[in-house]
Parts: sequence; structure tokens; C-alpha cells
Amino acid sequence: MGGPDDITAGAIPRRLRFLNGGFLSPGLRRILSAAGHDLIPGLPRPGEGVVVWGRSPTAPRGEAVAARRQVPLIRIEDAFLRSLRPGRMGDAPLGLLIDPLGVHFDPAQPSLLERLLATAPLDDTVLLNRARVGIQRLIAADLSKYNLHDPALAPPPPGYVLLIDQTRGDASLRCSGADAATFQDMLARARDDHPAAPILIKSHPETRLGLRPGHFDPAHLPPGVTLHDAPVSPWRLLEGAIAVYTVSSQMGFEAILAGHRPRIFGQPFYAGWGLTADEVPPPRRGRNLTRVQLFAAAMILAPVWFDPLRRRLCSFEEAVDQLESDARAFRADRTGHVALGMRLWKRRHLQDFFGRQRPLVFAANADKAAALARRSGRGLIGWAGRLPPDLPPDIPLLRVEDGFLRSRGLGADLIPPLSLVTDDLGIYYDPGQESRLERLILAPPPPGGLARAEALIARITALGLTKYNLAAAPLPDLPPGHRILVPGQVEDDASIRLGAGDIRSNRALLERVRADNPDAVILYKPHPDVEAGLRPGAIPPDDLARLADLTLHKADPLALIAACDEVWTITSTLGFEALLRGKPVTTLGAPFYAGWGLTRDLGPVPQRRLRRPDGSLQPRPGLAGLVHAALIAYPRYLDPLTRRPCPPELALERLAQGALPYPGAANRLLAKLQGLLAGQAHLWR
Repeated sequence: MGGPDDITAGAIPRRLRFLNGGFLSPGLRRILSAAGHDLIPGLPRPGEGVVVWGRSPTAPRGEAVAARRQVPLIRIEDAFLRSLRPGRMGDAPLGLLIDPLGVHFDPAQPSLLERLLATAPLDDTVLLNRARVGIQRLIAADLSKYNLHDPALAPPPPGYVLLIDQTRGDASLRCSGADAATFQDMLARARDDHPAAPILIKSHPETRLGLRPGHFDPAHLPPGVTLHDAPVSPWRLLEGAIAVYTVSSQMGFEAILAGHRPRIFGQPFYAGWGLTADEVPPPRRGRNLTRVQLFAAAMILAPVWFDPLRRRLCSFEEAVDQLESDARAFRADRTGHVALGMRLWKRRHLQDFFGRQRPLVFAANADKAAALARRSGRGLIGWAGRLPPDLPPDIPLLRVEDGFLRSRGLGADLIPPLSLVTDDLGIYYDPGQESRLERLILAPPPPGGLARAEALIARITALGLTKYNLAAAPLPDLPPGHRILVPGQVEDDASIRLGAGDIRSNRALLERVRADNPDAVILYKPHPDVEAGLRPGAIPPDDLARLADLTLHKADPLALIAACDEVWTITSTLGFEALLRGKPVTTLGAPFYAGWGLTRDLGPVPQRRLRRPDGSLQPRPGLAGLVHAALIAYPRYLDPLTRRPCPPELALERLAQGALPYPGAANRLLAKLQGLLAGQAHLWR
């Protein structure tokens, strides 16, 4: 699962002794336990090993004990894709380098990573394709070792020389024989090499956060040299640079991935392989590698990656999935939100979704919400169908709705969702204005996105998952013939009010289907909320008997999709679920999945989905492109067990395993009261 190969087979004992308190960290212990190691304090016995943290100040104690007891010494370091925040802020790593040979930043002796780079074939097509996509994906998702930067911040105008600072006393500097003078030499060399270019010194994230000092004082920099400590994306800084200089920073590795040939003044793991200009060439290294081969060894073969939500080892790609989920939530919520008009029983769940960085502030009316937002620098967030129309246009607004993989149970029963969508442009069920989902559908998917979407489709269909995943009655014997499934809808639902054409009721829908298909077998499935008596949309029994050959109450929607030849709907998400399973779908409204060449559209599909402003045809996304936008890029997912952001793949597992909190008696009582209240307002939509 992404760990070292046979080079180290049998070299790491199962029982590892430690002699400093850092190894009491629960996050660290979980990773080592998942990798098959027992972590025990005290002196080692025969057959055991000693574990130390890299070249830390406490490492010599373990080194001496290992040498005296003649047992293996194992060094641990963070992998190169670590976490959202630095470890000094408490975040556990997503991966480790567990090294029985050395440590990757110390050229005094070979490390596991150096051995891989020097001797592994690195010619496997599958491995190199994974590495190629991995590089592209990190750049597209704006992921680095630490991820507190803000992708929305603009870098300085391009054309600068980028010089990368590091923290004073860092072990990688000591092991490279570098000190404060090395950084001054590097700056002088950069000025000599590029006398006409501005020089930008990038601070280390820990320096910007006040955790550890760097090597440059902005008050004593020469003309034309600027210390840059704004949290700008490392990838965007590299994009605008004409040259990159570093001692041993990991950003030098990222510079290689971004297409640079950085000038190196230390001896980091990525120096000496033909990809850098080395002031002090490392000994032993003479092999020429491609950046893809370098990435394959450093990010796929050498590290042990760990999934903190599933609590098991995982692949590099799964680690990226989780970090991307964490970073996306952080970036969206870092300035905080004022939540407008949210009901009391929603608030805890919404705090879990949107209040991890700054707790949500709740306001009952628009004026109070706007005042709070202006005073605190937050944006507004609110349920899309319940927002007042006159909100101030100068305050950022996110409209919230349920995602398309929602829960195991109905929103009308107050069961909280695993996924929510947020939209800064419109909302997916309102074709009257552009939504963020439309833009995502029209945009090219990110590297690896189509393959990920195809795997997601296969997983959804194999697990038999839908939006609500309700217990269903078995299907009766169905009449033979050409069967058309017609899913009923809630007639006051916003998707009907905003996205329907002339057909706006379940009865009118059935009448149209019958008129266009007089010889077909029409199977009608009422909406679960309508069947529960919670929402409007019931059809009088006489009309229903005339228009449908069979009405299937509480029937399994997936079994119905499989048993039918096609689906007709106004805007139901069951049409989307039918598309996932390869069934023809006819729409009479304008649901989010209509207008992209995947459905037969008889409703009022917006022209912007069909043609660009210049009249040319819009690109067709294909089913995988639609699924990537609708199920990966648009929603945010929350793991119901750990209450952390999670990727859709994990949400599928939770839904399939039924590992979901069960609504308590108070929720069930509220659901019953809801059905008795006038208007029967939908509490979760």
C-alpha cells in the first residue's frame, strides 16, 4: 500500500523501543501500529529495535543504546505530504518515512530513499503513470507539505528569482554542513547570477506563524530583495519564478516538479540525480532520473501512508484524497461564516461541517446577519431555499443544500446529511441562473479526475447506494413489456418551482408519459416524503389507477431502475441515479444533469449549457465528467464517525456499512410533529 519494497524486507523489527516522550503521540503510534510495529518505552531486548526521530536533539540517546545493545536503529521522519498545519501546531502526519538505513536529508550515509533512487528500476509503467498523475494532481489541488496557504492570494508579478528560506537550526541544514552564512552566500550568488531581476525570499511557514525564526531580517536586505511572508501558494510562486535557489528545502523538490532546475546549496534527497544545479554535489549519487521517477520513489515507494479516518495504511492517492478534503474545508471556512436562519436542531451538524476553523455565528434575520458579517469579516451562509431575496450584494454568500449522496434515511426525519453542497453563484436546482455546479461540469476535470469518477460510479453501483438509502420492499411481479419508471416528486420542492416547465405536478407528469407512450408499461414510484405524509404530491387513487399500470409504494428504486427500460422525470435525482446505471433518461424539466448530451430533454434547458456566448457548442462532459463535478468537486463530505472532512469514497463506505449515528427519540418526535404542522415545511432542505 505505498510502503518500501523488498530493499528493506525483514530489516525493521516488529517491536520498537523508544526513549523520548515524542513517541507517545497518539497519531504517530497509530501509524506505526498500522505498519505492524509495537511501540514500547524502555531498553531493547534481543530481536527488538530502537526508534528515534530523524536527527532530532533526542536521537543520540537512542543511537547510543542501539549501538550498545547491538540492535537495529530505525529513524522516523514525516513524509513529504504531511498535513494541513505544521506538527508544532498539533496536526498528525499523513505519512512517515520509516528508515532502517539512515535519514533522507543526511548524506553521511545512504537512506532508504537514496537506496531506492539509486537502485530501484523505476521503469514500471503503472508506477510512473501514478507518479505523473500525482504530480499533476498536487499542483492542480494546490497541495504541499503544509497547507495553510491561501490559493486566492495573488503572487507578485512574474519575473523574480525565488530564494527559499528555512528555519534556523533545522536538522537538514546541519546535516548538509550549512549555516547562516550559507544563506547569505546563496543570496549573493542569486544577485550575481540575475543582477537585473528582483529577488523574492520566501519565508518558511513556521517562520510566518512565529514558531521558528528564519535566516533573513527584512530590515537588513539589500536593494531589490524582498522578504515574502504572505501565505501565497508555493505552486503559484514557483510558476512566476525565473530561477529557484535553496539550501535543502522541500520546496526545491516541488520546484523540480514544477519544471525548474533549482540551484542547491545543501545536499537534500533530490540533489545529485541530474535534476538540480548542485553547489556541493552529494557523494555516491550519479544516476540521472526524470522528475517522474524521483516523485515515484519519494512519494509512492518510500513512505508509509496512513488514512486517519479509516485508521489503516493507505495508498498515496488515498492520502491525497484526505488531505484535499481537509484543505478544501480549511480554505472555504478560514474566514468564518455567519449562518442565517438555521433551525436549532441543524446547528451542531452545521458547526461540524463549516465551523472547524472559526465557529459559526448564528443569526435569525438578514439585518442582524449582515451586521455580524461586516463586523467580523465573515461571509454569509444559509439554506438556499430559505434565503431572503434582498441580502447585501457586498457580503460573500454561500447557498447550502443537501448533496446527492445524502444519508441512510430521509431529511424529513431529521437525519443529518453526510454531504452538503455550497454554491457562491446560484444553486444546482435553479436553472434560472448559473450555478457553481454548471461551471464545474463545463470545466475540464483535474488530473486523474475522470478515472476517479469512473471508480466512484463502479463503487456506487456495486454497493447499491442512492441518495437516501432507505429500506425498501421487494418488487412484485412486474407486467411484461416496455417498462418506463416514473419517479414522483414533492410538488412544492424548489427543483419543481424553479426547474420545471409546463409539467409541474406528478399527475401531469404521468399524463404526459402516458400520452407519449400509450403502449408502454408505466411504473410509478411515489416520493418517500410524500408517502410519509410529510410533503405534497399525492395523486388521487382514481387518477393513479388510470395513468399508471402499477404503483410501487416504498419499492427499491435501484431494483426498479434495473427492471425498467427507461426513466421519465421532471427533475428527480433518481434520473441521475438511472444515468449512473446506464439507463436512458427523459427529462421534462431542467435538472442539473440535463442539457449535457446524456439525457433526452423535453424541458426548458438553459441555452448556456448548450452553447457558449459566441454561439459555439459547449463541450460535452460525458458521464464521468458529470459525476466528477456532481459527486467529487461540488459537495463537501463529513465523516459521521470522526466528524472530520472526508472524501466521497469514505462516505460511500459509511453508507454501505451502516456506520451512521442513529437519530434519537427527540429527532423522531420532531419528525412526527413536523408532519402535523401546517405547511409541513421541509426541515433539511
